[in-house]
Order: sequence, then structure tokens, then C-alpha cells
Amino acid sequence: MLSSVVLVGTGFGTAFYLFFANRSGKLEAQAVVSRLVVRADWWFTTPAVVIQPASGLLMAHLAGWPLTTPWLALSIGLFLVTGMLWLPVVWLQMRMAAMASAAAEGSGVLPDAYWRYARWWETLGCPAFIAMLAVFYLMVAKPGSWAEMLPF
Repeated sequence: MLSSVVLVGTGFGTAFYLFFANRSGKLEAQAVVSRLVVRADWWFTTPAVVIQPASGLLMAHLAGWPLTTPWLALSIGLFLVTGMLWLPVVWLQMRMAAMASAAAEGSGVLPDAYWRYARWWETLGCPAFIAMLAVFYLMVAKPGSWAEMLPF
């Protein structure tokens, strides 16, 4: 559970700051925040990404829940989808941090590629974050059937 909180909390916090730093119009802020977002992903998110499924699968096994249990199966699927979205997001963040740092030390202007990457970062990051929120919900609520998971 702790790794899930770290994963969701770090994801939300770093996304919040980079999203608004990008809208600040201040290159120095973008350079610092993008560099720190990359660090936070390596220091906090990456270990949580490893610990969460390992500890979750162990706890499910100890509790006697088969992987076909509806909430567990959906959680695993959403976690995998999140991972497929998160990997390119990490690459984009690293490239954005490098571009922002180079621009801050050099020309003072971000290249067009930075803004393309920022759009992709947001486009991929939003569904990844929503999927992780759903995983968090499923881990806490543990709905008993597929029907109980439907919001209608």
C-alpha cells in the first residue's frame, strides 16, 4: 500500500509542478523543475513501480486470492497499461530536462521539440495517472464482482 501511495503521490506532484512550470514562461523554472521531475521518477517512482507489483502479488498469494479475482485482474491490467504509458513519459521527461537545461545555459529559447514533447508528456501522462488512481481504488475497495466495479 505504501508503494502505491508513493507512486500516485509522486506522479501527481511531479506532473503538477512540471505542468505549471511549462506554463510559467520562465525557462529557469522549466529547467529546474524538469530536472527534479526526472530525479523524483528515478528516486521514488521507479522503486515503487518495482515494489508495488512484487508486494501486491505476494499479499494476494498470502490472502489466497487467485489472479483471476476481478478487482485483482483489472488492477494488474491497469498497472501494465500504466507502465506502457509511463515508459515513454520518462523518456520524454529526460529529453525535456536536457533541452530546458541546454536552453537555460545557451540560447535562452526552448526548441519546438520541447513543446511537442510536453504535449505528448501530458497526453500519455493523464491516462497513466487515471489508471493508477483506478488501481489504488481497486486495491482499497476490492469489489467482489465485475458488476460491483461498474459506476452505473
